[in-house]
Amino acid sequence: MRFHSLPGSKRYADNESEYGIVLGRHYTVLSELGPGTVLLVVTSEWTESPATTPQRWPRRAEVAPSARHWQTLLEDPEEDPEYRAYTQLYAETIPWRPGAIDVLLRAVADDELANVILAPTDLRWLYHPYDGGADVILPTQEQRDALKERHRDWLSQQSSGL
Repeated sequence: MRFHSLPGSKRYADNESEYGIVLGRHYTVLSELGPGTVLLVVTSEWTESPATTPQRWPRRAEVAPSARHWQTLLEDPEEDPEYRAYTQLYAETIPWRPGAIDVLLRAVADDELANVILAPTDLRWLYHPYDGGADVILPTQEQRDALKERHRDWLSQQSSGL
């Protein structure tokens, strides 16, 4: 399910008050999901070779400095080798508390960082913030529907739900 981070499906915050709404919505949902005491943070980077450098998103290393390289994924194996792209995945665990990932969430909200996944260490749910909101993947339809009902005002008004 997809939640929008600002009223009226506005995509980007213009001031500190709107950043407060963005962060408030993220932390509300994350707290309701119950990450426990530790949160898994997966960030990504794109490279033109399997090597982890040079990176295209320097902001990633700034907002997740303790993340360690986890694995490399070839985007499209059928692509001409000259044009191949690789996704480098980095993972870290951090102590969970509201405010712990403000810098990360603001970087995502400002489109300075993309393809972030947050989860508890047992991966019972996944939280994917993006510039404009967040996608949530839950293990059951009942859990999804309950979360959706609690935050109906944060859903897209479009029939596609996007």
